[in-house]
Amino acid sequence: MVPIRQKWQNMSPTLKASAAYTVCSIINKCLSLIMSPIFAHLLTKEQFGEVTIYSTWMGILTIFLTLNLYAGSFQTAMVKFEKNRDEYISSVQGISIFLTLLFLVIYIPFRNTFNIVFDLPTGIMLIMIANIFTDFAWSLWSGKQRFEFKYKAVVAASLLNSLISPVLALIIVLNREEKGYGRIVGFAIFTIIAGTGFFILNNIRGKKLFNKTYWEYALAFNIPLIAYYLSQTIFNMSDRIMIEHMLGKDAAGEYGIAYNFAMILTFVLNAINNSYVPWFYGQLKAGKSEDNRKVSVAIAILMGILLLGVIWFAPELILIWGQKYATAAPVVLPVAASLLLLFYSQLFINVEFFYERKKELVWASIGSAIVNIVLNFFLIPRFGIVAAGYTTFISYVLFAFCNYLAMRKILKEKDRKDDMYNYKILVLLFLLFCLIAAAGALLYGILWLRIVIAVIVLGIIIIKRSYFINMYKNIKGKK
Repeated sequence: MVPIRQKWQNMSPTLKASAAYTVCSIINKCLSLIMSPIFAHLLTKEQFGEVTIYSTWMGILTIFLTLNLYAGSFQTAMVKFEKNRDEYISSVQGISIFLTLLFLVIYIPFRNTFNIVFDLPTGIMLIMIANIFTDFAWSLWSGKQRFEFKYKAVVAASLLNSLISPVLALIIVLNREEKGYGRIVGFAIFTIIAGTGFFILNNIRGKKLFNKTYWEYALAFNIPLIAYYLSQTIFNMSDRIMIEHMLGKDAAGEYGIAYNFAMILTFVLNAINNSYVPWFYGQLKAGKSEDNRKVSVAIAILMGILLLGVIWFAPELILIWGQKYATAAPVVLPVAASLLLLFYSQLFINVEFFYERKKELVWASIGSAIVNIVLNFFLIPRFGIVAAGYTTFISYVLFAFCNYLAMRKILKEKDRKDDMYNYKILVLLFLLFCLIAAAGALLYGILWLRIVIAVIVLGIIIIKRSYFINMYKNIKGKK
């Protein structure tokens, strides 16, 4: 039997990096799951609402202050400017400096007006801006390390952040009355300090904050994607902002807890995609896309079962965050169901990306975001935070359907046979998922029956485990 150490040494740099990042992601998620209930118990719903609003606005402002240049054009730039990667990174930092200073010039004279819109004080807004800028520098540094498969420093920095930030936040929260803002500051400190170091390091290596060629390339690539990034952010976060303005910070905090809990399996979806997408693209290239029919169904079944576990035991699991959030349990069903729709959407988006088509995705995102905002406007005041969960679900139905239509259109234009997905089975699986999820919600008052059914399902999964294992081997063996 080959020792683990020897197996590790024999692995390729790509597999080593992938394994290290996967383990790091799991550890980070576990640490987050441990600390999140602690803060939920220490903070009132209103204070947790402050954290939710801060995170929401930070996600939106990040797009304008960085243009998401750590994504989008970054990977292609690392290939295109292979011999000048450091110069490109420092120049991109120059773009963010310009945009940040421009925002400050507009914000500071009219800060009182802006603060009413953001519902955050000036000090917290300035911390947010520093947080965005330094996190951007960190992302550029780690992006280059990842691209070159230099995983050790990235993993170390990520784990340090996951360990130090919550500890700092906990110390501050325990020693001040404004616990919501204390939690924000605590999590921002390490990012700002470390990010400042990465900004200086990136600049020392690249030496240029402005290079016309790099600026033109980065801006030309990413500016057309702003509509997509912004619509996606609004799509995912507008409900929290609207709840805060319509129902108050305590309602926003309650919804934020339920939403984050319902989306807890996002990292599982990402991990599946990391293995699935390269294999799928290989099958498309080789003209064997029909092999994907069984694999995509297997993944859908697995995701559905995991999400049903979250939905069926939402009332009990959400109590980990505190009794005060118990009333948010009904939000979990529609939001968790949206994650399965997101997986379906990703199946179609993978084809769009394979053929380098972005326009259809942008319009699908914008349309879904608009529908989400309009529905929230009319339904949240009448039905409360539960309405936001169902408007999210409806919007994801539209998003998945639009991307399905876009994929069919692209395949028709490319004269490519549409044989990669078993649509009938996928639709039937989704309808069955919705029925079982609704049944679980109806049984929220009968815990013992839910446990018995869950044990039976778990037994069936164990008996049929070879089905999922074979599909996984199929993916890993044919990349």
